[in-house]
Amino acid sequence: MNDLAQVVSGLGDAARAIGVQLASIWVLVQLALLLLAGGAAAVFAALVRRRVDLVALTMGWPAFLRLLARAIAANIGMIAFVAIVALIQVAMLVVAPQAGGSLLGAAEKLGAAWVVIHLITGLVRNRLMFRLLAIFAWTVAALSILGLLGPIADALDSVALDIGGLRVTPLLVLKTILLLILAVWAASALSNFLERRVQGAADLTPSLQVLIGKLVRLTLITLAILIVVRSTGIDLSALAIFTGALGVGVGFGLQKIVSNFVSGIILLVDKSIKPGDVITVGDSYGWVNAMNTRCIAVITRDGREVLIPNEDLVTQRVVNWSYTKEEIRLDVSFGVDVASDPHRVRRVAVEAVAAVERVLEKPAPVCHFVGFGSKSLDFMLRFWIDDPIAGVTNVRGFVLLALWDAFKREGIEIPSPIQDVRLTEAARTAARRADQSIVPRDQPA
Repeated sequence: MNDLAQVVSGLGDAARAIGVQLASIWVLVQLALLLLAGGAAAVFAALVRRRVDLVALTMGWPAFLRLLARAIAANIGMIAFVAIVALIQVAMLVVAPQAGGSLLGAAEKLGAAWVVIHLITGLVRNRLMFRLLAIFAWTVAALSILGLLGPIADALDSVALDIGGLRVTPLLVLKTILLLILAVWAASALSNFLERRVQGAADLTPSLQVLIGKLVRLTLITLAILIVVRSTGIDLSALAIFTGALGVGVGFGLQKIVSNFVSGIILLVDKSIKPGDVITVGDSYGWVNAMNTRCIAVITRDGREVLIPNEDLVTQRVVNWSYTKEEIRLDVSFGVDVASDPHRVRRVAVEAVAAVERVLEKPAPVCHFVGFGSKSLDFMLRFWIDDPIAGVTNVRGFVLLALWDAFKREGIEIPSPIQDVRLTEAARTAARRADQSIVPRDQPA
């Protein structure tokens, strides 16, 4: 607490010194000059943006140079402000050396720090990370230029809380959070770059590409967290209580998350499901778009994206239409009139299905006569396709239309849905009595 009191006292002395300086006439003159410099810089930036077409100018440039040019264009006003203030400071030192120009110098340094930081962080495409880095870096630079970084750091470090032998201060918490954000972002950016390189390797299967990408991402993020924790001076042994509580939480409340994670690793290792496969899980039929640590994304034929937990893929029955090969066999059942010639029906059906575009020539389609029905002759038509990702219901529809056209052309009839009702002698007698009992309305009873 004594350290905190000393820091607060030092900050008060600095504030009083600044107040004394503000009372000087030269400080007011410098403030006026800064306002004029800001206005002139704003007018100059507006003229440059109006006359220069940045998109047309940077057309065909490399991506790095385009980002740098856009960052310069976005900060052209601040660049002009820094240049004008530097010229004014030089002129004031020549004309009135007694003025000092300390305020102009501080404004010039702050503006220069703003420009440099924004030019560097402007190369970051993630807008959230860009804002966080820019705000943090400029705040540190501004406090350092004004000579307040040391006192504020001491004030934040003077208040501490001991937790299991770990000294926790606001400065430690702030440093840890900022470094964690920066380290995790850097690890994610590096893992994305490595994943793109792995996905471009033609020698690796899709499931192995996903597995390597996930392991690389997990390893880099874990290393980034450990490096930040060690660099901030946190003893990992002091986190034993936290890790124990985390283990209990995994055992009671997070078992599903851990189960899905482990199931995802198993799926990637045994290659039973990989991106691009056509699968059926329950009522969901579609192709695997992405495999994540918790679930897979399956795009159905109607455009919906179904997220299926990895655990369900391990514990439930899954139909993989393209597990070892893309060719699959489809069956279409149909019946014809009992008076039809079954040999002719088989020949016409095979010729009709062979004309459908997606049906393969090899293996050749076949038609089997499977039974004598009460109202029809029953057949089973079997054919093969090699693109289940394009759908199976639609190709069945095309085959049925081809059968209809062929049967109509060949004069083969489809069984009629009309039922044949036969009356017994007792039923006929009852019907005649009922007809005789009906008396017309225009005749007397």
